[in-house]
Amino acid sequence: RSGRGPILDTEIRNVGAPIVLGEIPGIIAIIGCSNYAHSIRELYILAEEFLIRNYIVCVSGCAAMDIGLVTDEEGKTLYERFPGDFDRGGLVNVGSCVANAWITGAAIKVANIFARRPLRGNFEEIADYILNRLGAVGVAWGAYSQKAASIASMANGLGIPAVIGPHGAEYRRMYLGRSDDEESWKVYNARDGTEGHIVGPGPEHLLTPAESIEQAICLVAKLAIRAADNSKGRMIKLSHWIDLERKYKGVQFPNDLEKFVRVETDIPINMKTEIQEFLKEKGWEPKEIVDPTLLKRMCRTT
Repeated sequence: RSGRGPILDTEIRNVGAPIVLGEIPGIIAIIGCSNYAHSIRELYILAEEFLIRNYIVCVSGCAAMDIGLVTDEEGKTLYERFPGDFDRGGLVNVGSCVANAWITGAAIKVANIFARRPLRGNFEEIADYILNRLGAVGVAWGAYSQKAASIASMANGLGIPAVIGPHGAEYRRMYLGRSDDEESWKVYNARDGTEGHIVGPGPEHLLTPAESIEQAICLVAKLAIRAADNSKGRMIKLSHWIDLERKYKGVQFPNDLEKFVRVETDIPINMKTEIQEFLKEKGWEPKEIVDPTLLKRMCRTT
């Protein structure tokens, strides 16, 4: 599948609302160089896992080429199995490594088209919107160049977390959050301007390495959770995250699950009884769902 270039405004209009509300669980951008710790099949596993769960998967550069080298039992690549549309379950090849700009550009377009955030000289407000609302996550599994580091830094600046492979630790820089420090997760409620609302660690980190592809898959599902998810969207994201933790780590529930459940309607219906028991053991209390922002000027105080 050839590189297709930028994501169109018409495509953004179709998927913007479901992404912001969490009904499309997220956008996963698989980017970066080919310095993998093990084999290129790891990328295939990661992409397939999120495609079958209706995430939008964007690929570029070396990652886009390497994913096309792996086939399933029937001899089909992911490009032959999944459509190239920027929509749920779509595998979008945007082009070369520097075409990553089209992926971050899509996130910026969502803020511009749906929240009517002006683009010119307005990086801060757009980053605030993406950080709190848009479930986008980057994966640079084989990154080793300075170019890959600068691409990840730009994504981080826009509020998009990135997961790097084991060798990525050699960049000697990470942006790790502390989920135990509640002061770190306080926001304004844009509806009335009140402050000090704890929204939980979503996303917990901005730049973090993973030791194995299994750990990376679980991390990506977790980092796609956003503070502004509605209950239906949060339920879908939690369902995928719990399912992946069970599949790849063999645990019943993630050990910090209670931090991501705000109210009972966030709980996936098919696991409701088990999760309620888990939350009871943890001493969980329901939290108010707010309209989160880190910028005081974005609050409607009239």
